[in-house]
Amino acid sequence: MERDADLQALRARAVDVLVIGGGIAGAGIALEAARAGVRVALVEARDFASGTSSRSSKLVHGGLRYLGQGQIGLTRESVRERNALLRDAAGLVLPLAFLLPVRVGDKNGRRKLGLGLALYDWLSGLRTRAWFNAAALLERAPALASSGLLGGWRYQDAQTDDARLVLRVLAEARQRGAITLNHLPAESLTRDAQGEVVGAVVRDAVSGETFTLAARCVINATGAWADKLRGTLGAARKLRPLRGSHLLFDAWRLPVAQAVTLFHPNDGRPVYALPWEGSTLVGTTDLDHPDDLNREPGIARSEFDYLLQAMQHAFPSLALRETDVVSTWAGVRPVIDSGRGLDPSKEARDHLIVNEHGLITVTGGKLTTFRSSAIAALHLAAQRVPELQDRLRADAQVLAPTRIATQLGLQSLSARLRERWMARFGDAALEVQDAAQAGELDTIAHTGVAWAELRWACRAEAVVHLDDLLLRRTRLGLLIRDGAAALLPRVKRIVQQELAWSDSRWDEEQSRYRALIANCYGQPRTSPEST
Repeated sequence: MERDADLQALRARAVDVLVIGGGIAGAGIALEAARAGVRVALVEARDFASGTSSRSSKLVHGGLRYLGQGQIGLTRESVRERNALLRDAAGLVLPLAFLLPVRVGDKNGRRKLGLGLALYDWLSGLRTRAWFNAAALLERAPALASSGLLGGWRYQDAQTDDARLVLRVLAEARQRGAITLNHLPAESLTRDAQGEVVGAVVRDAVSGETFTLAARCVINATGAWADKLRGTLGAARKLRPLRGSHLLFDAWRLPVAQAVTLFHPNDGRPVYALPWEGSTLVGTTDLDHPDDLNREPGIARSEFDYLLQAMQHAFPSLALRETDVVSTWAGVRPVIDSGRGLDPSKEARDHLIVNEHGLITVTGGKLTTFRSSAIAALHLAAQRVPELQDRLRADAQVLAPTRIATQLGLQSLSARLRERWMARFGDAALEVQDAAQAGELDTIAHTGVAWAELRWACRAEAVVHLDDLLLRRTRLGLLIRDGAAALLPRVKRIVQQELAWSDSRWDEEQSRYRALIANCYGQPRTSPEST
């Protein structure tokens, strides 16, 4: 098995760079380190992308609202990285038009928003903004409330399947020689006689085996959990974990052809509805998250009500109800604490990179800027791994393009499936096609997911638990009501063929998965907080 071979390789000798954390930050670091030709390993305590990187708002954007906070440098960096991802990860990172309605009495009127969008376009080197009068705007979003509507702006950003982006980046890192292992938590750091970090003690959650992994440089890319690892060195807390929660509706129930940004009637915070993977995503909140980070986060009743109320106010003719919500999810953002007691939405989203006793921590930041954060972290790591210094290429393609031979080999697929697989799997798309059994090129409901993707994930994408498969390798657990419970009998057949799970193992995994969906991805049962 590939996992066994990787574990054996890790035990055999030290690595140059050990990355702890398998979200987008860690994946980006692993790829850039491998691209630079050094020996790199990445270990993740749970599943790849199982933290914030599968629970985001799915946006690859510059952060228009950051301009209003004066964060021009962050916005410039973000829009340039967005443009690079649109170029180099086409099909996985997709352009997304936004509509920004303007109403009578709005705090930010047509002129002010137009000036902000002009600056946003200028920073990105593109002209995407356009003004529509009320009638033209309603042609593009017919369900919008028309009362007091003056018109609205259109501008462009981008979106992605965040978990699949992580997996694609990790796959490229592996192709370049990186070892990446999930369900392998770092239990503690190891230090030399001078107190410098020189490795970690890791535990295989599958077998229970514990061993020490030596490294010339250790990078803490654990996101919202970064302070926990830093705390073992006596470092002071730097993060303010903030929760962002989301609702998902069937597209027919909340139809939007492009993203619509709205201002909540209660507090004026921006909330949006956007098309995603054949459904409509609504987000997001921004609240302090005082809960234990080791507990799976879920939406609070107050957040659920807050987001639903925003949609009911913006789209009154749809008469949306609680029962229309297909799924929910919450993610915890690793936001740098300014210490000034700011409103959560006003805290900066800059990344933090520090070296403490040889442990390099990279946290904060945004999904969009993962590549630039990785390059910056590795420049610091070059103090311990000097060969990195002259090999890091911030101008390199983010992802390698698929070969012509791959494109030709997929010609028998529908154009939609061919483009989807090239974007998600790169040259491995041919192997996904070869793995497909009878009927497995069929797509599932409205999702665009083909059955062959589940089979391939079990065979080649380090699936250990059922939620790995249904919440991250595919997003079926989010996109289909009740965590796609109706699909489980057929999923069982694929999993048992590919992973050799016994009936008792399947029953255990199914029970665990159904409980996770009920507790963290469905409608909330309590209301412990106010929004």
